[in-house]
Amino acid sequence: MSSLLIVDDHAGFRSWAREVLEHEGFTVVGEAEDGAGAEAAVRELRPDVVLLDVRLPDMSGYDVARRVGHLAAVVLISSLGAADVGTLPTSTGARGFLPKSDLSGPALQRLLDEAAR
Repeated sequence: MSSLLIVDDHAGFRSWAREVLEHEGFTVVGEAEDGAGAEAAVRELRPDVVLLDVRLPDMSGYDVARRVGHLAAVVLISSLGAADVGTLPTSTGARGFLPKSDLSGPALQRLLDEAAR
């Protein structure tokens, strides 16, 4: 499975996502709580995948995706639904979007596999 960086400003969500995704075969190599931390962590840790919240305290997750998408596969997440974010995730170079309520290892892997085709 893939190495993963989780970027979200809520520590509770990061902890839950780490537990779920590690249990389902992903290797979580780090976490970040804001955009600046995400950019630094991507460059330092070189994850295969960045699970990236669209709303961060210092900048938009969309902007972070544009900055690091050439270094890792970015999957945007949000408490918003897919209808609320529209086509913006793919216009940033992200591999796709998952609502936080749908996050699971199999759902993430399916999205990555579909984007790789």
